[in-house]
Amino acid sequence: MDSENRKQKLSSALDTADGSLSKMDRRNKKKQKLSKSQVIAIPSLSKELREAMKKQNDAALDLTCKVIASEARHSNLVLSPASISAALTMMAAEKGSSSDELLAVYSEIATVVFADGSASGGPKISAVNGVWVEQSLPVDQSLKALFENVFKATFTQVDFISKAEEVRIELNEWASDHTNGLIKDLLPPGSVDSRTEKVYGNALYFKGAWKDQFKKSLTKEKEFHLLNGKPVRVPFMRSYERQYIGVYDGFKVLALPYRQGRDDGTNRKFSMYFYLPDKKDGLDNLLEEMTSTHGFLDSHIPRDKVLVGDFRIPKFKFSFMFEAKRALEGEVLVEMYHKACVEIDEEGAEAAAVTFVGMRPSCPRFMPPPPKRIDFVADHPFLFLIREDKTGTVLFAGQIYDPCR
Repeated sequence: MDSENRKQKLSSALDTADGSLSKMDRRNKKKQKLSKSQVIAIPSLSKELREAMKKQNDAALDLTCKVIASEARHSNLVLSPASISAALTMMAAEKGSSSDELLAVYSEIATVVFADGSASGGPKISAVNGVWVEQSLPVDQSLKALFENVFKATFTQVDFISKAEEVRIELNEWASDHTNGLIKDLLPPGSVDSRTEKVYGNALYFKGAWKDQFKKSLTKEKEFHLLNGKPVRVPFMRSYERQYIGVYDGFKVLALPYRQGRDDGTNRKFSMYFYLPDKKDGLDNLLEEMTSTHGFLDSHIPRDKVLVGDFRIPKFKFSFMFEAKRALEGEVLVEMYHKACVEIDEEGAEAAAVTFVGMRPSCPRFMPPPPKRIDFVADHPFLFLIREDKTGTVLFAGQIYDPCR
């Protein structure tokens, strides 16, 4: 892909992410005070808020596919729509284009999804926001209060003009500190300079244990089929236990639930989903169907456990990074840097992501599986998601073309 076409597609990806925020209808909803470290009980979602969250989750899938098209058409990819959305929501608040509904959606996600559940045996989750502003610029105190109270963001005035490189190093250290050291050196030299006025950041970390862990003694090396037809040998996790598998026309969906906390008052549930096309070269067509079907994720959730025959999931560990640039009105240049990583093994999954956004001038019905054993052999390219099922929030999304890389 030539450089100019790639830049246009990356800009389109940023437009999609930003557009998904600004298109939400304005509604009067009192902002909730967020809990940073505790899971708290909340009432059921209103119909309007639930629909708004569905729109955002559709946009998350659309963003994933646009980044795939521009950056990783036939290669491994992982990103965090939730992290990107958090950073862009703060930018929207700065621009004055965030509606009450948008802030209500973020508040719901922060309260239900981002609260750490490790103390009660659930997933370890950390979501941290930060805003860095050039110290010579005037500070809007009401906006500062919004960042600190709604987004729980640290608000820091820094010297971009004469100490840009020091600030860049500080931002990279912040990213590493809040992702258990998994995200390092996200901002390259030159990404922050004397013209930078503001940087919005989000760091997201997730570590969860499978509800039903795999036995290491069953893990065996088998062949994974690359798109070019060549096989590579990788370790596959295996199981003979019943699994949540949905069988659809041309593909299957597997849901692997994570262990829940004992006193999780939100009734939230985290799961990892695997979308496996029947054809070894069928992932492109599956992605097209997913993005063209409104509410695809919610309408393709396996509800029942089924007997399995040959059941294999590859272990994998990799990271992915991309950047996007877009010019706004008033000769303002917005630059987004995003990096994510993921690892799954017999015990569970660990994933992390950081997003920095800088500003400078310049469905088909569910088809019950047949009463027989179902094979789910992920030995060819597939898509995966880590998702909170109550809100539908997509924390991480990606695809696997080669587990060895």
